[in-house]
Formats: sequence, C-alpha cells, structure tokens
Amino acid sequence: MERSHEMGIFVRVVEEGGLSAAARTLNLAPSTISKIMTRLEERLGVRLMNRTTRQFKLTGEGEEFYKRSRAIIQEIEDAEAAVSRAKAELSGPLRVIAMVAFGNYQLVPIIPEFLARHPGVHIDLALTDGKMDVIEAGADVGVLHGNLPDSSLIVHRLVDDRRLVVASPDYLKRFGAPRQPEDLMKHNCIIWWNAQRHLNRWPFDGGRIVTVKGNVTVDNGETLVRMATAGAGLIRLAEFVAGAAIRAGRLVPVLTEHTKDDNLPIYAIFPHRQHLASKVRAFVDFLDEKFSPVPPWRQG
Repeated sequence: MERSHEMGIFVRVVEEGGLSAAARTLNLAPSTISKIMTRLEERLGVRLMNRTTRQFKLTGEGEEFYKRSRAIIQEIEDAEAAVSRAKAELSGPLRVIAMVAFGNYQLVPIIPEFLARHPGVHIDLALTDGKMDVIEAGADVGVLHGNLPDSSLIVHRLVDDRRLVVASPDYLKRFGAPRQPEDLMKHNCIIWWNAQRHLNRWPFDGGRIVTVKGNVTVDNGETLVRMATAGAGLIRLAEFVAGAAIRAGRLVPVLTEHTKDDNLPIYAIFPHRQHLASKVRAFVDFLDEKFSPVPPWRQG
C-alpha cells in the first residue's frame, strides 16, 4: 500500500474520531482499518495512538505525525484541484448573495468580465439588506460587509473598506464643513428609518458617538446617496459606495481625521464543504483579483 494512502487513512481516523467512524466513511471494515494502522505503526516503529474498540487517544508521536500528514494530504488535494480547475471548463449555475449596496456598486460592474472568462457559468445574483443566511438562501457564496455570520461558514476576507462622512460641495458652500464630530448637531444629516435606525449613531475616534438628526429620512442606500449629492445634507456611508462620487467631485469627505478607525471589512462566505466547487473557488479568486490589494474605488 502506498505511504500516502496509509497516511490518508490515518488522517481520516483522527478527524472522524475513531476507527469505526473512519471505516464507515471509507466503506471499509473496521478490522481492515485496524490492520492498516498496525502496519503503519510497525513501519514507523512508534505507537501513534492508544485505542480500544470505542475510543482512541493520540500519543505525542501521533499528534506530530497527524499535523505533518494533514499538511501533506492538503498539498496533494490542492495540487489535484489546481490541475482539475485548469483542465475543466466551469459550467452551471452559481448562486451569489450579497448586500444591496456592495452588489449594485461593486459586483454588478465586474460580473460581466467573470462571465466572459467562464461562458458556461450562469450567475444567479440575489441582493438583500436583511439577514444574510447563505445556507437558507441556497447560495454558493455570499459577499458580506460588517459583522461576521455564523461561525460554521467558511470566511474569506477580501478587503478592508472604511466609512466616510460626506456632503455635496453645494451643501458645504452654504453651511460650511463641520470641524469636530459635535458640530454635526448644528448640521442637517440625512437619516435612516425603521430597521436601519442604528445607523444614525455615528462613531468617531476616542469612542465618541453622535446621534445625528435631520429633516430627511430614507430607507435605502441609493436614496441616501442621491439626497446627499443633491445637497440635502451630510451622510455617513462606505467608501465603496462614495468613492466614484468623491473622485468626480460630487461628494466631499469631511471629519476625515476623526474617522480613521471607522473600518468596514468585506468578506466572501460560503458553506463548509469538503470539496469546494471549482466555480465557487474561481469566483472567490476573481474577487480577490479585483479587490486586492487596492480596491477599484480607491484607484485613481
């Protein structure tokens, strides 16, 4: 038997929690697994585990052998997957779920390029500002910013964004720019209503929080941006939304020295699967390519 095969079975025994469980997943008799483990120990000249019919415990040598074996098996799997991805043409549906603002401002412009590279793939894009449940939505991959979801999901960090306080040049010409966070109480701010009311509490350095007020209330990010561009007041939003308007001169950042720590991490998330679909891996690699190390909204 090849050494890598013995090594793979040993790793499976450890990760399944015993010989019997490993035998079931490998579709082998427990006695066969036991003989393979015995032969492995004899060849190595050390005891890897102390085992009974019901449980086992790794020895010190077993712990070390498991760590090294797991790394080797992972290298083999990665090498095979890389070759398979390069050879196989990606095809079939790819369901992507994302938050509305990031989806509209950042995913929509780049998805055509991904489809041009992989014409056999069909993107099913769902955008939501509600609770993002990748599993319940039946999604292959989700793109999330802010708080992390259920820890049972695989989380891949794409890029760190930041939130900015901005206003139109016309508004700032008429009312001036705030110099300190507390000055916002003298300004008109465009505020959220209903489930997004917590976004009306703007954090600044030093732990300061200002609950802003204004004469316009909105329920979505697109209206928020349009109202600010029209000169209705100040808003706080992600740079991935505001970046294009800032470069075009339609919005101007203020209080930047007080918002340096207002970070907004962006993640790709997907259900835990032993063999990640090639199209999912390709899409996440594509996101890495587009957003790292410098995201498009900071270029130029």
